[in-house]
Amino acid sequence: MDYAIRVIRPDEWEQARELRLAALRDPVAHLAFLETYEVAVGRPDSFWRERTVGASEEGPGTVRQFVAEDADGRWVGTVSVLVERAAAESLFGDVPEVEQTHVVGVFVRDEARGSGVVDALFAAAAEWSWSLEGCRTERVRLYVHSENVRAQAAYRRLGFADTGVRVGLHGSEIENECEYELLRPVG
Repeated sequence: MDYAIRVIRPDEWEQARELRLAALRDPVAHLAFLETYEVAVGRPDSFWRERTVGASEEGPGTVRQFVAEDADGRWVGTVSVLVERAAAESLFGDVPEVEQTHVVGVFVRDEARGSGVVDALFAAAAEWSWSLEGCRTERVRLYVHSENVRAQAAYRRLGFADTGVRVGLHGSEIENECEYELLRPVG
């Protein structure tokens, strides 16, 4: 694998925007993301600037976006991680019982799939999760659509386990999102 994995920098909003829009054009985007290409492409530059700063090391420390960058500097994959505090309402409306992080926005370009990029991105996300200062993160979680079998297989291969929890996102009453978790290593 000839990719560098790193946290985005505050001034890279245009690359972050381009990669997000590419992700939203993926054939399974309707199963994987909480927004559409049409909504995202209409957002102003200020939105992308703020989002990028917030997910960089200069942000408040509650979100990190990792990217896989090829030798030419092109971003070929990404994952974002949100900090979720125990006993505080999460972005998804639930209240976690333990300190945890939540993986969102997973995407790897077609040409980089099967190359180990997703493994490296998840390793960086987990390492950051376990190293958070002032927070003993007990687990990393994510939601995956029940029909997104490609993603489910990848998450299981990476050590995530289906918790059996099902939720409906987008205000849906249909419980079609499966919660997966990766528990903190012992020791």
